[in-house]
Amino acid sequence: MAARLSVPGLCLLGVLATVVISGCRDEADEPAFPQVEINRTRWLVDLATTQEQRYIGLSGRRNIREGTGMLFVFPEEQELTFVMRGCLVPLDIAFLDSDLRVVQVHTMAVEPDLAGRVPYRSKVPAQYALEVPAGELRAAGITIGDRAKLLGDIPDASKAEPGL
Repeated sequence: MAARLSVPGLCLLGVLATVVISGCRDEADEPAFPQVEINRTRWLVDLATTQEQRYIGLSGRRNIREGTGMLFVFPEEQELTFVMRGCLVPLDIAFLDSDLRVVQVHTMAVEPDLAGRVPYRSKVPAQYALEVPAGELRAAGITIGDRAKLLGDIPDASKAEPGL
């Protein structure tokens, strides 16, 4: 004799099946949180895809944990210039082109007046900029020509808001 399930019982069975299936993610699956990987080093990143987010960046933060940073996303390649306006901690920056190749790397110092007068340029067209705590790019051995991987929930660059 077959057991009969009520509608609420069927719904509960469906929810349980979904939980079990989603809980069995393969380790090779892409992580959900935005991450950038270069030379087998990964940073968990906040995203800056709008003009306002890119303007604010990491300014005002008193601490940026090791292994974290911010990925600035632009809708198209262009020569980029960043400054340390309002930044309280030194940062490394890697500019990446549309093929995710590192095209320029700088270590950016905190300015005494926090005014952001010293420019850090990509020198060639770039579509992304990765900012992480100072010293982390060197520790990862990152140099011009290295290739990055964007992992997790990072929107397509074409959807980023235009403008600097």
